[in-house]
Amino acid sequence: MSQVKTVFLTGASGFIGGSLAIKLVANGCLVRGLVRNVDKAAQLTALGIEPVVGDLDDLALLEREAINADAVINTASADHAASVEVMLKAIEDSQKPFIHTSGSSIVGDDARGSIKSEMIFDESTPLVVHELKQSRRNIDLKVLNAASRGVKSVVICPSLIYGVGKGLHTTSVQIPFLVTNAMKHGVVQIVGEGKNTWSNVHIDDVVDLYCLALEKAPAGAFYFAANGEASFLELGQALTQRLQFSQLEHLAPEVAASQWGVGMAYFSLGSNSRVRAVRARQELGWLPKHSSVLEWTVTEMPAPTH
Repeated sequence: MSQVKTVFLTGASGFIGGSLAIKLVANGCLVRGLVRNVDKAAQLTALGIEPVVGDLDDLALLEREAINADAVINTASADHAASVEVMLKAIEDSQKPFIHTSGSSIVGDDARGSIKSEMIFDESTPLVVHELKQSRRNIDLKVLNAASRGVKSVVICPSLIYGVGKGLHTTSVQIPFLVTNAMKHGVVQIVGEGKNTWSNVHIDDVVDLYCLALEKAPAGAFYFAANGEASFLELGQALTQRLQFSQLEHLAPEVAASQWGVGMAYFSLGSNSRVRAVRARQELGWLPKHSSVLEWTVTEMPAPTH
């Protein structure tokens, strides 16, 4: 990290943020990590991360930390507009990097497991954003537009992330949710037919992309993070094999929504989100090392005991 010495990182105890913090510290950065409670603050200290106790509603704190850092990375929330706005405002005209984390559910559809969409998006493709995800996309655009106000602003938009995190929180969202649910019910459950397909990316490759973006990304850059894809039927079958269950259960979408909530059932697990990370490869030289979520699930995923 030639220019960047001090990084203010929100979500430092989270899955992406924690893994990234570990890598940044190893690269010689001073990482000041936002964390909500004192117990986790002590754990961050043990990992070489300077804890900043607070949350995204502590706007004065966020402003101060952003001003004092060489770069700001937001991994805490893709949907908290006020915190993003105050940090961007704090570093206007500074040319400091500001990296914001979005998520590829912004192009998720309402398939409810019924089809594999033919729509594939990359950074040059007009995005089709569901109305329930428009507020998230609006934050992305606010970040990108800050490039015109003297901020080296970047949005990274990961697809389904798999792998084991290196920080305090080691699990992602979608696959661990399916695992926990399977252990509870004694069977892997998916939404509908599971034909819906998501692109995916390993956490280690995501971290590499953030590091490259911090060093090399131009202002106003948007990057998808993806390297491979799988349907949720394929994921469910891989999980069934790994967890040594005998069958896979297809939940009616409405039943899944009543059990897991609409957001989880229809967007996280029932939609299509097919994206390609073209720009990161071309512009940053990003070379992801992991390409098969199915192979990882069957052979590497930590499997809880029954």
